[in-house]
Amino acid sequence: MQNQRYYCLILFIQLVSIISFCHYVIPIRGEDETSVVKVDVGIVLDMETVVAKVMHISILLALEDCHAPASPRAIRIVPHLRDSKKDDVEAAFAAIYLLKDVQVQAIFGPQMSTQTDFVIDLGNRVKVPIISPATSPSLSVKENPFFIRGALPSSSQTKAIAAIVKNYNWREVVVIYEDSPYGSGILPHLTDALLENNSLVSYRSGISPSASDDQIFRELYKLNTMQTRVFIVHLESSLASRLFLKAKEAGMMSSGYAWIITDVLTSLLDLVDPSVIESSMQGVLGVKSYVPRSNELDMFTKRWRKRFRQVYPDMDPVELNVFGLWAYESITALAKAVVEMGSTAIPKFKKPDTRENLTDLDALGTSELGSLLLDSMQNTVLKTALSGEFRLINGELHPSPYQIVNIVGTGQRSVGFWTEKDGISYKLEIDGKTAKSNNKQLGAIIWPGESTISPRGWEIPTSGKKLRVGVPVKGGLQEFIKVERDSKTQAVTATGFCADVFKEVIQSLPYAVPYEFVPVPITRSPNSPGYDDLAYKLFFKKHDAVIGDVTISANRSKYVDFTLPFTESGISAVVPVKDDDRKSAWIFVKPLKRELWMTTGAFFVFIGFVVWVLEHRVNEEFRGPKCKQVGMILWFSFSTLVFAHRERVTSNLTRFVLIVWVFVVLVLTSSYTASLTSMLTAQKLQPTVTDLNDLIKNGEYVGYQKGSFVKDVLKGMQFDSSKFRSYSTLEEYNDALSRGSKNGGVGAIVDELPYLRLFLNKYCRKYTMVGPTYKTAGFGFAFPKGSPLVPDVSRAVLKVMEGDMNNIIQKWFGNETDCPQKDIMDITSDSLALDSFKGLFLIAGVSAGSALLLFFLNFLYQNREILATDDSIWKKFSAIAKVFGEEKDNSNVKSENPFEGNVRQTATLFAASETFPEVLPNLPFQSLDIRISDCLGASPAPKVLFSTTEPGTPVHEN
Repeated sequence: MQNQRYYCLILFIQLVSIISFCHYVIPIRGEDETSVVKVDVGIVLDMETVVAKVMHISILLALEDCHAPASPRAIRIVPHLRDSKKDDVEAAFAAIYLLKDVQVQAIFGPQMSTQTDFVIDLGNRVKVPIISPATSPSLSVKENPFFIRGALPSSSQTKAIAAIVKNYNWREVVVIYEDSPYGSGILPHLTDALLENNSLVSYRSGISPSASDDQIFRELYKLNTMQTRVFIVHLESSLASRLFLKAKEAGMMSSGYAWIITDVLTSLLDLVDPSVIESSMQGVLGVKSYVPRSNELDMFTKRWRKRFRQVYPDMDPVELNVFGLWAYESITALAKAVVEMGSTAIPKFKKPDTRENLTDLDALGTSELGSLLLDSMQNTVLKTALSGEFRLINGELHPSPYQIVNIVGTGQRSVGFWTEKDGISYKLEIDGKTAKSNNKQLGAIIWPGESTISPRGWEIPTSGKKLRVGVPVKGGLQEFIKVERDSKTQAVTATGFCADVFKEVIQSLPYAVPYEFVPVPITRSPNSPGYDDLAYKLFFKKHDAVIGDVTISANRSKYVDFTLPFTESGISAVVPVKDDDRKSAWIFVKPLKRELWMTTGAFFVFIGFVVWVLEHRVNEEFRGPKCKQVGMILWFSFSTLVFAHRERVTSNLTRFVLIVWVFVVLVLTSSYTASLTSMLTAQKLQPTVTDLNDLIKNGEYVGYQKGSFVKDVLKGMQFDSSKFRSYSTLEEYNDALSRGSKNGGVGAIVDELPYLRLFLNKYCRKYTMVGPTYKTAGFGFAFPKGSPLVPDVSRAVLKVMEGDMNNIIQKWFGNETDCPQKDIMDITSDSLALDSFKGLFLIAGVSAGSALLLFFLNFLYQNREILATDDSIWKKFSAIAKVFGEEKDNSNVKSENPFEGNVRQTATLFAASETFPEVLPNLPFQSLDIRISDCLGASPAPKVLFSTTEPGTPVHEN
């Protein structure tokens, strides 16, 4: 149902449009159609633009009014609309089509100056009047006899603009114009008008219609570095919107700036996004043609709005502007000229003479009516015109008073008028034909930045505004920055590495940036603000920039914008070097760190204990008194250190443990030997501290540069703030490190790499750099937040770094190779740490623990009868412990040779005393234990007992 209503509404609107069009084209019923004389008129507009649509509706209403019942019906104007599509070629084709195929007697349009230029030439050739609303002054009515300008040229407002400049005594202005024939046409006229009022155009800024936002921003920044603060903008609405948005971003819509927009923008301000006006155009002055309010204008505006909604129902509502009024009155003047010719038949084009080699333009012929229309229109006055007094004099629209408006909020507020005769006035009174002005001043104006004070127009009348560049004054490390003031002239000069880089960067910019140095003391008091205070002052606009050895940090970047860094980055520590450790009597313990020594010793004891547990029940070597067993544990494990153990093991679990442990010992001894060799053959000078964490553990004092952010970095590294000491010069660094923490100095100096390298270049034989390097962003130039200088200066920094940076470094720091010191970043500790052997100890521990676990599980299984008894737990434990301490019974083990085995065998030899000497040398024993005993009760009575000391050796009995 809703769709049906919608379609019915569309059909109704189209029907009304057709009826309205036919009303002035087709005669009404009962009228003799043959008595109507039709005059074909071409209309060439860029229908893609809002201005063209506004003029189109005005033309339709003008034709309706001309063909109203009260008007003569003998002559009717038949419009033929063609769209030029914002293209010069399309406009030319449209004009040729209208002149050749339709044979129109006049053309309204085109609206663009570049399109109109060619169409005017066609009109001159064919003798057809071209009524164009183009405003470019380069289109001359005098040089083109068939050209009638249906709008005021942009040059007509230049005197009004010059009058505003003169009213506020501004001596220089900057003109921002569209870089096209339309935009550049106003420049000579505006320059002449300003010169008449003793003002100059200090700079002309041409902006291409296709310019990107970055290009616009760069151009605005260039303008902002100049002294002039008065800008005249001659741009179309779309490009002007982007310009003012970027001007707001660049801080150029603040107090002290003055902006004046021309008629082409002021009259079409309703086409600009209201949010852009409200946010970025507050306080702007504008000039536009004055259109007095009247009842006729109000009624026409209502009709116009209604027709616009009918013809363009899908468009957002737009307001009628002065170009629409001029289009209405131009068609009205054309219709008046047609009526004045009478109702005779309108002659067609006169065909050219028939001859060869005719071009398409020559084949158009010439209009016999065009000259008559031109003579009638060139001097036309419409006293009841909607826009005031519409007067064409010699084909040029006579200028009307200009209204001066002030943009406040989303609207315009009138602050005065300008006329050719009376100049500026606050009010305009119309008395008959004379415009009388009073109060030769403008009304109250709200300037950019909501200021009510008129801008001066420039910052410094002689040399322009200079950047106030803050430079730290700290009394030390003058190789980086040094500030001096001339006692006579009080001129401030800055020298040093950072100052030279800044000067080179400024010279590399594509435009001049005047600057002056402002000293900023960095005091030596305990509560001195330091370098962070430079950023705070810049944030509060006390300076325009800050240079020097200012490090880019996250905290400072909250308040200022930094350029790209121009130095290396990083924080490290410098410590004294000590004498050769090879003279020390305890150097043999240095290859391993304390925790590695302790872990190794513990594993030696542990492995010895494991071997004893696995062997003491089955191996006679591991039995005996308690003290002997303890000694065996220690001896066996430590003897593996040099692989000197001679005891034979019998258990497979023991062999498995020893295989792993011997491999661990091999790796440990090899590493120890290599580390000790390196220490004995290393260079003589070694750092006193190899890691910053050692300073924390030892409670050492740490030094840093006064005012530096390094203090906050040290706090983040868990240093005790009571152990901090700050210094300002390289000499103070040297003195503090020489004395040490115990004598009022420090154990290390922590600072940024540029300072440390400068320090080491001077004291390269006494100190060295140690520890890891903590990354920072390096030194950079600081500017206020949002400063347009930052991108260009950053690019200039890159250019300097690729060019003259080496010369600047050589000038202030010399050649670093002059110091014969070794590479100070490569010194590390030679002592081996536990972390490198954790895997080995883990393997050894797991293997030994697994062997113990298997042994005890097997032991408990073999003695399960004890665990199965009903005795108490303590008795069971005592019984198990007793069995664990006893030698394992191997009597049930059968063997073909009862004297062979892993357990020491004992044989008793009985021999007569008289035969022993003969038998003893022939016994096949490798070693003998001779034991004298009284074997009472034996028969015969034994004299000597022989026992073997080698397992598995047969026993001989005599």
